Amino acid sequence: MELFQLRYFLETARERNFTRAAGHLNIAQAALSEQIRKLEEELGVSLFNRGRRQSTLTACGEALRRHAETVLIKAQEAKEAVMDIGALRTGQVEIGTIPSVSSSLLPLAITRFRQAYPGIDIRLVEATSELVAKSVAEGAIELGIIQLPTGEGLFMETILLKESFILVVNVRHRLAGRKNIRLETLAQESFIAYRGRALDSAREACRAAGFSPRVVCETGELTTVHTLVGAGLGVAILPRLAFRSEYSGCRAVAIHNPKIERQIGLIHHARRQWSPAAAQFAKILRACEV
Repeated sequence: MELFQLRYFLETARERNFTRAAGHLNIAQAALSEQIRKLEEELGVSLFNRGRRQSTLTACGEALRRHAETVLIKAQEAKEAVMDIGALRTGQVEIGTIPSVSSSLLPLAITRFRQAYPGIDIRLVEATSELVAKSVAEGAIELGIIQLPTGEGLFMETILLKESFILVVNVRHRLAGRKNIRLETLAQESFIAYRGRALDSAREACRAAGFSPRVVCETGELTTVHTLVGAGLGVAILPRLAFRSEYSGCRAVAIHNPKIERQIGLIHHARRQWSPAAAQFAKILRACEV
């Protein structure tokens, strides 16, 4: 049973005449009659009481009419829904991101996207790079913004930016007035660790400088890191985007030897097609600058 056959059937039922129905459909009467016959053969019933001047529905035809109207309405609604998504009039895009990016790079990208496509909803999930990558791999979210590399072959990766790490200290700390420091000078410090791949990068750099950082507290919340540093409980090594200048009790100091850097990138499952909304958001995000 094809949709066009149902349209032919309904037009014939409305006109009660094969000739008039064929004219409205802009097809030959023979072609219309053939499609109605095929429909009747498939269903195993007669749909019309055929007369020379008028053809009326049988009981089976009347039953089909009620359902056919609903089917065609739903088919049209489905077509319009798909076209709306394709034309970026409606839809949703799911994005996973590390917190330092969600508060720095994403606000501008989301603002521009919402201005251009107000009918599309954005679902934002914050997590570590590992959890975001896992969610993209499983299809729970479509786009991820994480610290690269992923170490996986599942993703298309696009580098968005490269950023350096800084030292965050209390305003009364002995290093608070310095413009930059050597990493080795922190060997005796207590550290507030920001959980995730940023911590892995910081630990690796410290070990390369000849010491293992003494972590007194580890947290996944940037607010907690700043609060504890501001309270004088330790120092923190953070990506520059993760530093919150509004915390008056903290100061940022550059690290120049060795310089610690990371790459932030956009990931998408390599074997899944981009949705129109995701593709456009990625385009806007790549055009944004921090």
